[in-house]
This record gives sequence, C-alpha cells and structure tokens, in this order.
Amino acid sequence: MKKVALVSASAGLAVLTALGFSQQAVMAQTSTAATPQPAMSSTVNRAEVEAIIKDYLIKNPEVLLEAQAALSAKQEASQQQAQGQVISQNHDKLFNSSLDAVFGNPKGDVTVVEFFDYNCGYCKRALPDMDALLKSDPKLRFVMKEFPILGPDSTKAHIVAKAFKALMPEKYLEFHRDLLGRDGRATEDAAMQIAVKLGGNEKAIREKMKSPDIAQAFQQNYDLANALNINGTPSYIIGNEVVPGALGADALAEKISHIRNK
Repeated sequence: MKKVALVSASAGLAVLTALGFSQQAVMAQTSTAATPQPAMSSTVNRAEVEAIIKDYLIKNPEVLLEAQAALSAKQEASQQQAQGQVISQNHDKLFNSSLDAVFGNPKGDVTVVEFFDYNCGYCKRALPDMDALLKSDPKLRFVMKEFPILGPDSTKAHIVAKAFKALMPEKYLEFHRDLLGRDGRATEDAAMQIAVKLGGNEKAIREKMKSPDIAQAFQQNYDLANALNINGTPSYIIGNEVVPGALGADALAEKISHIRNK
C-alpha cells in the first residue's frame, strides 16, 4: 500500500474545516490524559495551529481519505448535473437525429443512446448486451451514435457503414452485427466486403461515401461527446444520465427499468 503523503498544514486546516472540525476540536483530539495541555489563549499562534493540524493528520490519516471521498462525490454530482443539462438542451440531436441508426422499436417508450467505435473491444463485448435487451424488451429503442475515435481505420470503416445505411437501411442492423462482431480490425476493406456480401453495390457505396452528410453526422457526434465529457466507448445515455463502459445487459436493464418507474 502506498503511504499517504502529508498535506501542508494550511491544506490540512482546510480539510478539517470542510469536515466540520473547529480549532478547539483539533486541540481536544491531540491532547492526552497523560500529558495535560495548557489552556488555549484567545489568540492562537498560526505556527502552533499548523503544528497541531500536522500532528492530528499524522495520527488520523483516514481524515484525508474521507475528504478525498467527499470531494470525489461532490465532483461526480456536479458533473452529472452538468451532463443532465447538456442532454436536455440537445435532446433532439441525441435521441431523434435522422443521421443515426435506430434499432428495436422506433416508437419505444425508453431510448438508449450508444456511442460506439467498430474497433472498440468493449463495444464488441457489449454487442450481445444490446441484442439481449432488444430481444427481451419489445418497447426498447436503441440509437446508435457512430463515434470513430480509434484511428484512421475506424473512420474509414464508419464511412462505409454510413454509406451502406443510407442506401440499404433495412440491412444495416445485419451489417452492424457482422462488422462489430467479426474478429480482427475493422477497416474500409472489411466493411466493404460485408456491405457487398449483404447485397450492396460497391460503386454506389463509394459514391455515397463522398456525401457531406457523413462528415456532418460524425461532427455532430463529436460535438455532443465533447459537451458530455464522453471520451471512450461504449458510452450510453439513458434518461438524463451518461453511463460509461460495457456494464452488461443486467446493469443496463436496471437503469431502463428505473426510467420506466419514475
């Protein structure tokens, strides 16, 4: 275990103050029955207070951990509040953009938004979670936010995916499962092979890949992710909450149920 580094005396005073410790309480904690302490004068010398705080923190290092936990909780709550505001302000771009694919029930009562990258190993792992949820929940709606952040191969594979979706939307779910579920890296060639296998016309797809709508869709998703402090995949939005990571079908189902029961 790493030793907890001592904070400066002034920082320690701030920690104790935040936790509700008065100077008198600190004095009381550091005094012992075996060594009587002189009465505190009305004017306390700063050096004396700093020495008392240092001594207290050395004897009670868990206070630092408690303060750090309280700070982390406060920061998390603040971030969740800020993300909720961004979600509310960008509701249509997040949940109803015509630039995104929708799986499941288009009129579902709960929508899960997923930011994903075809080369993300955790996204590959999360694919069965989505399939399980869609199979078990006929009222569920999944919005897929293509978010290529793992290099040029990802970007090119997603461009093919966008072009294929525009030309053959009825086959896009099958394309998505094949490309995300395959072994090996997703590339332009790999994506094109799947698209052609599913009946796509390569020439038409390559022409559609030049569409400015594709770049617009990516930019919109990048902007939304930046505003929501999303920097990894998969990341979900359920209700007004950002849910990062491949948590598994059960954890996602619990959050979906919570939305329904509000």
